[in-house]
Amino acid sequence: MDMSTPTAAQPQGIALVEQWLELARSGQWPLPQVMEAASRLQAAGALDAAALLYQSWVGATASPLRHVACFNWGAVLGELRRHDQAEGVYRMALALAPTFAQARLNLGHQLEHQGREEEALAEWRTVYDDEKPESVGAEPLSLRLHAFNNAARLLEQLKRYDESEALMRRSLELDPRQSDVAQHYVHIRQKQCAWPVYQTVGEVTHNHLLMSTSLLGMLDESDDPALQLLTAQRFVLEKVTKVSEPPLHKGRKREGKIRIGYLSGDLHMHAVGLLTAELYELHDKSRFEIHAFSWSKEDGTPLRVRIKAAMDHYHPLHGVPERRAAEMIAEAGIDVLVDLQGLTSGARPGILAYRGAPVQVSYLGLPATSALPGVDWILADRFVMPPESLPYHTEKPIYLPHCYQVSDRTRAANPAPSRAEMGLPQDAFVFCAFNNNHKMSEPVWRCWMRVLRQVPKSVLWLLADNPFAQANLTHVAAEEGITPERLVFAGRAQPADYLARFTLADLFLDTFPYNAGTTASDCLWMGTPILTRSGRTYISRMAGSLLTAVGLPDLITTTLEEYEQRAVQIGNQPARAASYKRYLAEYGHSSPLFDIPAIVRDIEHEFERLALEARAKA
Repeated sequence: MDMSTPTAAQPQGIALVEQWLELARSGQWPLPQVMEAASRLQAAGALDAAALLYQSWVGATASPLRHVACFNWGAVLGELRRHDQAEGVYRMALALAPTFAQARLNLGHQLEHQGREEEALAEWRTVYDDEKPESVGAEPLSLRLHAFNNAARLLEQLKRYDESEALMRRSLELDPRQSDVAQHYVHIRQKQCAWPVYQTVGEVTHNHLLMSTSLLGMLDESDDPALQLLTAQRFVLEKVTKVSEPPLHKGRKREGKIRIGYLSGDLHMHAVGLLTAELYELHDKSRFEIHAFSWSKEDGTPLRVRIKAAMDHYHPLHGVPERRAAEMIAEAGIDVLVDLQGLTSGARPGILAYRGAPVQVSYLGLPATSALPGVDWILADRFVMPPESLPYHTEKPIYLPHCYQVSDRTRAANPAPSRAEMGLPQDAFVFCAFNNNHKMSEPVWRCWMRVLRQVPKSVLWLLADNPFAQANLTHVAAEEGITPERLVFAGRAQPADYLARFTLADLFLDTFPYNAGTTASDCLWMGTPILTRSGRTYISRMAGSLLTAVGLPDLITTTLEEYEQRAVQIGNQPARAASYKRYLAEYGHSSPLFDIPAIVRDIEHEFERLALEARAKA
């Protein structure tokens, strides 16, 4: 019979589908032919017809292979996002074949899509606890690994880090070659402050864990710029689209206003969105046309509304393939495309590989080299990116005169709470460290504990991100002779309440090698000094850049010993901390750090120069 792919718009295609449905209802059609017909329908985008074909066949036949057809039917319904119907079909498959592991795995996914996490975890547990799950055409080991890894992924999303880590360990013991699992294992230990982070598992060596570390994980773990570069290059080699065709921007005439495009999935309530909102508003719209190419969440926040309102054009990229997204950038005539995400979570670096714009620049989202072939430049200043760091970046620097970082002068804080309300002693010297827990490193934490020992009546005020990190930090503190009451953990808060907290602290202690970025800006904006250590990498020099621009370079140290000594000196001289606060109150907001209009003009000057050079070459 003719099995050519039908098209819904063609009468002969419709007739063929009706013929196939008639055969399916006959109860006489062999399953392989049903599967071939359904596959062709799926390839043609006729998913509803494919689902109906399986439904008709299952309802009309007593074949012992009905469970296989149900599995395929459920997969089509899942692709249609009809998750409740897919659930029912997978349960039908399991009623016919109770040990059919693949159907149980997929049932778990449909339950997860419906927000029924515990039920999904239970289905996956049934598979991974079975040492020899039954399957159709698959290795039992691969099915168990699928169950382990998806359960671990979901538990990590639910912040049940201890359970997630335990399942990752079991998965790696079964197959130590899984780099993606090793990557998540390393990062989940960082989130829990479980030191040493590189704790070997079964046959998984320290080197394998190091080589599997994500770029974000490496920024937490190492100040070696060569390691950061190699980590980025490995990711690009393994994960990013390889493009050999000519750049999509070629042959397109660009004239009139310079068109700047911002590429990001973080233009909502996120550190990048918070930092950049005023940047978009301050662009000179008489000279520049501002576009967003974005897959950001519609989170319903005023910040999201504000960012979208500041754009001349907003191009949603949800579900848009990489090449088509790059074509949209080229069609919009973008001169300078600013990538605000790099290789961070949710990034779509493949878009950049097609080069939709002649000038493509990395900024803010990834304070490190991305090693992406489509990114030629990175916005920087001479502090975060000194000459000795250039060999470790694939991007060329665009140097801004004062500081690389924009921020938002309209951020508003609520009235400050009292120390008592925050559980802080009234007469203590309050060190604070509100960076995310994954930025905590064991050498810096032990240094902080030594500081507390040497500054009587001092406390350390921290972000309570998860109970596992809190327990591990408290345990190491006890090893250093610090009692639990000297660690004060604060829960997460809304931005205006979070900002207000800074005024209660005397000195912010920065993390290393992953410095504070947005948090450092918030801290200095609220008038609280930061003590930082600057290293060899962009990310370890962020807070130092901000301190230089705000006029407090004496709070920059370069070794752990110097950092510890300076913290102890300031902690034992509260008047010194108070003088920093007075300085920031009087001069901070008028410093180059917070002269956002000037920073935007500097950015525009550089973008215009690069855009005009590119237009001249076109």
